[in-house]
This record gives sequence, structure tokens and C-alpha cells, in this order.
Amino acid sequence: MKAALLVAIVLALAPVAVASTPPRPADFVAHVDNPWFPLTPGTVYVYRGIKDGKPSRDVVTVTHATRTIEGVRATSVHDDLYVEGRLAERTTDWYAQDRAGNVWYFGEDTAELDAKGRVTSREGSWLAGVHGARPGIYMPARPVVGRRGRQEYLKGHAEDHFRVVSLDASVSAPALSSRHALLTEEWTPLEPGVLDHKLYVRGIGTVLEHTVKGGSERNALVSVRRP
Repeated sequence: MKAALLVAIVLALAPVAVASTPPRPADFVAHVDNPWFPLTPGTVYVYRGIKDGKPSRDVVTVTHATRTIEGVRATSVHDDLYVEGRLAERTTDWYAQDRAGNVWYFGEDTAELDAKGRVTSREGSWLAGVHGARPGIYMPARPVVGRRGRQEYLKGHAEDHFRVVSLDASVSAPALSSRHALLTEEWTPLEPGVLDHKLYVRGIGTVLEHTVKGGSERNALVSVRRP
């Protein structure tokens, strides 16, 4: 067995996910079909919630576009965030899956917009291989309670971490409910007082995310349109 693929399998099974050394490009597959975070091109997810105390709508589209990053062909996911009906932020994220089933996060191009649609900030943008940025595991192949890892890394700009809390959590959103959801907590040392929870349902992906410490943001799935 190739050493890089063996590393990926160990990462999938180990209690602690260490996302500093991704497999070689040859050990990635063409599609992201991890059941907890499937990215089928043409799928559109719509979320509603609260952002900075204001009503929000988030439209997430899994596109047919790809981008090669560090030799890996990554799926492009477009995210438009509307706050009080106005486009406030637009983002493109890039994900790729290794042969073991881990979904890796390879970068983010984000822009905050003012009322006239002008870009006011690109803070949080990063791309693996640029200025020391490194990819991280966004979703393990086989989530295990207690597993943790780094989802992204660009020092001082992108340092999100996750920990698996439960595989049998209850979640209720307008689109669906489940008593067997995957619950993770996410944090970043860049905002030490903030803690978020995310809930995923097999075959769907993210169903609910909300801030449990340091804020009141919330985003719940209201519809899924498949190709």
C-alpha cells in the first residue's frame, strides 16, 4: 500500500485527526461523496437565520466547476449570504476527497460587500500552498466522538478547528429533522471567546449551525434542490 494512502487511512481511524500532511494528489478522487458532507454538482442548499442580529438567507451551490490546487482537483462551492435581503458576502470554497473518504478543505475566496455591492474586505480568504497556507480535514471519513482536527491554516487569518461531539444528536430544521445527526463544535484561536455548533445529517450535509458562545448567529436548512 502506498505510504500516502496509508497515512490517509490512519487519519480516518485515529482518535485525533491531524490535518497537516495531506495525501499525494494521486490519492484523491474525482468526487466528494462522504455521506456526512456530499457535494453533488448542481445541488442548491438554502438556509435562513440570523446574522449580527439581522435576518439572513444563505444560498449554497455546489457547482460543476473545479480548481486544481497543489495538484488536486477540488470542487468549487459558491456561497451567497444575504442580510436583510441584500447580498452582504460572497464566497467560493474548494473541497476534495481522498481515497479513504476524508474531505479536505483547500481554500476560500471570500468578499464582504457594502450596500452598493463594493468589496470592503477579503479577510479570511486563503489558498493552500500560498503564503504558507495548508489544507485541513473538513469532514473525516468516519467521525468518532472526541476526534478533533484543524480544518484550515493560514496563520493569523484562517485557523478553524473542529471536534466531534455526538453521532446521535437531535436536530430540527424546516427542511428536515433527525435524531441521528452528527454534532461538531468549531472554534478558532483568532476568536477565543466564540464557539459554534454544526449538525450534519447523512446524505444531506449541514442542516443547522449556530453560535453557542460569544454570539447569537444561527443558520437552518430550509430547502435542498438536487440536480
